[in-house]
Order: sequence, then structure tokens, then C-alpha cells
Amino acid sequence: MRLSTKGKYGLYAMVYLAQHAGEGPQSLKAIAELGLPETYLEQLLGALRRAELVKTVRGAQGGYQLNGKPEEITMRRIIEAMEGPLSFSECVTEPDHSCPRDKQCPAKGVWEYLTDRVNGLMDGITLLDMVNQNIKGDA
Repeated sequence: MRLSTKGKYGLYAMVYLAQHAGEGPQSLKAIAELGLPETYLEQLLGALRRAELVKTVRGAQGGYQLNGKPEEITMRRIIEAMEGPLSFSECVTEPDHSCPRDKQCPAKGVWEYLTDRVNGLMDGITLLDMVNQNIKGDA
């Protein structure tokens, strides 16, 4: 399992905005200097705005800024805004998913456990942690 460029670039943009929190709105061009294509970045920032993680400011000095404090925005919220819910199998996150093995699947408990663990780890990492490179290794 790999994170797509959508997830990675969305995360990079959010870390950039966290690094510049309190400095006012950041232009699309400034964020794109991370090496991200502007048109693609604009789409990603739109998804982050719809998820209420960033807000836009219009005008000459406008741009994008965090819609919250870096210590309150988790990696999981960002990844889910970009990629959708993370799960190791459809049977964990899609209740209407029909699988002929659902009742006797020997792996379903493992998929649930792994999904819960990874989501829990991402809930424990904030933008502030990423900015400060303070990622805990106590899992």
C-alpha cells in the first residue's frame, strides 16, 4: 500500500502552511515552490478547503492559510481529505460491502486491527509534530 501523489502533495502543502502559520495567507505560487504543479496544487487545496482544513482569503494579499491551529490538525484528517478513509480492506470501512466470506473470514479481524492501529497512529501526529520533526516512535 502506498500513498498517492495526491496524499503526499496535500500533506506537503499543509506542512508548508503550518510552517507559515501566523504570517497571513500564502499564495498558490509560494506553495508551489515546493516543486508542486500549480494547477494540481489548486485542485488539492480545493479539496482541503472543502474538508475545512484550509481557508482562502481573496484579494491582492490573498491566498491560503490553515483553518485551525497546527497542533489541532492531524495527519489522518489530511490524508482522509485527500485519499478518503484509510482501510486495509473494504469489509472494514464499507458496511454495505458484501463478501461471501464475511462471517467466517479469518483475516477480517486482522484488517480491522491494522486499520484501527494505523488510523490511531495518524490521529496522534499533528501538523505541529511534522513541522517540529517530533514524530513519536512509541507505537
